[in-house]
Amino acid sequence: MDGNNRWAKQQGKPGPQGHKAGVEKIREVMESCRRHEVEVLTLFAFSSENWKRPPMEVEALMTLFLSYLKREAKKLNKEGVRLRVIGRRDRFSPKIQKAIAEAESLAQEGSTTLVIAADYGGQWDMANAAKQLAEKVAAGEMSPEDITCDSIQEHICLSDLPAPDLLIRTGGEHRISNFLLWQTAYSELYFSDLYWPDFNAEALDEAVADFHQRQRRFGKTSEQILKQGEASA
Repeated sequence: MDGNNRWAKQQGKPGPQGHKAGVEKIREVMESCRRHEVEVLTLFAFSSENWKRPPMEVEALMTLFLSYLKREAKKLNKEGVRLRVIGRRDRFSPKIQKAIAEAESLAQEGSTTLVIAADYGGQWDMANAAKQLAEKVAAGEMSPEDITCDSIQEHICLSDLPAPDLLIRTGGEHRISNFLLWQTAYSELYFSDLYWPDFNAEALDEAVADFHQRQRRFGKTSEQILKQGEASA
């Protein structure tokens, strides 16, 4: 969800107002995702590198995060949306850590899932999985030969959810900035020039329409995919 700061500058507003507008945009996008029957929506709210931003901006982001958790958990539960938060938690204040736990506990069941990545980084995610596997090897619970793509997958964040089909990056940048590096190995990438606060239902419709024009081969040839489609028709 990139471009909040630049959106605020464009509007002649302070940076925190851009982040506030970005948070307000989440509900509209969630409603559009529901219309497209999206089962899992993962939002990159705060990266592990965002701690490097100016202290006042980080403080504003933490305030917004805390407010969102307290305000939205009941709504999500009422709407049948399960909430998950991924990333490190030890660097958040005790108040935010408590709010995360309470929000997840309140909105823990539902047919769809909203994942918020906060203090998250794809490199951290893979390193954390490697650490857990190394600890099991050291404890004699498994051997180095047992470490495979499948065993790493079991220890990565969101291992129980489907791999993302589509990754959308707003703000005009053409990179994924350390987001779900393992999970998006075969995701379709879509880059929008719109700043996140301007990314609306119409913009999501365009991204989904573009996605449906893609041929997802997963290492196979186009001919194999076509034959597979004919066989299942």
